[in-house]
Amino acid sequence: MSNGQIVVSGLTKQYKRVRAVDNLSFEVQPGRVTGFLGPNGAGKTTTLRMLLNLVTPTAGHATIGGQRYADLQQPIRTVGAVLEASSAHKGRTGRNHLRVIAAAAGLPASRVDDVLKLVALDAAGNRKFKGYSLGMKQRLGIAAALLGDPQVLILDEPANGLDPEGIRWMRDLLKGLAAQGRTVLVSSHLLSEMQILADDIVIIAAGQLVRQGPVSAVVDSMATSSRVRVRTPDMEKLRDALTTAGAVLENGPDGAVFVTGIDAPGVGAAALNAGVVLHELFTDRPDLERVFLELTHGKAAIR
Repeated sequence: MSNGQIVVSGLTKQYKRVRAVDNLSFEVQPGRVTGFLGPNGAGKTTTLRMLLNLVTPTAGHATIGGQRYADLQQPIRTVGAVLEASSAHKGRTGRNHLRVIAAAAGLPASRVDDVLKLVALDAAGNRKFKGYSLGMKQRLGIAAALLGDPQVLILDEPANGLDPEGIRWMRDLLKGLAAQGRTVLVSSHLLSEMQILADDIVIIAAGQLVRQGPVSAVVDSMATSSRVRVRTPDMEKLRDALTTAGAVLENGPDGAVFVTGIDAPGVGAAALNAGVVLHELFTDRPDLERVFLELTHGKAAIR
């Protein structure tokens, strides 16, 4: 495989009465973490399963490094995937679970200890799977995905069950893998975390592409939805001044007001002219969560 580029082209999945994925196209580049986002029922998991040839597309195709997953000669050395929390025999230790996978794939047994250390399960490797927490199961699943030292990593909701420290660990791990030139595709509902973790995002709704690109570019594209947050002990006087200037005001929390139609310097000038003292004044720019909600609002999940 020359590189780990993922290409999804015209991908469609039609069930009896539901089109789960509808002519979806996007690309995921090596050396970057790409967040795959969408509301529940948007078609994210179906797309990932088609990418891994676990579901047959109705139309279109998806390739990894120019090949279908099913055509890869050594898939475990090319792609590591976690689509749900790790499943293992409840009486088997985490280490032995990985040893079975490594042996079946022709990988050296030493690789098991390498990945257990990488996911911080080396101290728990000899504990039985039935005693693992959900977070530990997530780590074990990622360890299994990394056994073949793959170029591409595909994860569906990998932070489920992780505490804040575990989420930070996950972030550092995935960023580190991308920095090595690997392709990392992550589906998640944790939008605040995706804004920190991801370099690029792909947003879908109702099985269709809504927006894609670098996180900063997608957020900045919604800059028109920026608003000014202002707070003053003389709100009625400021409200009159701003309304006269053509601003639109909306009540916010803690006695603050959100202002659109005038930027922060304009609000400050209006307050000065009206003799109003301001206790708070700043531009409230959209974050990924707000952009996501605006882009997907009103788009049905199932059609």
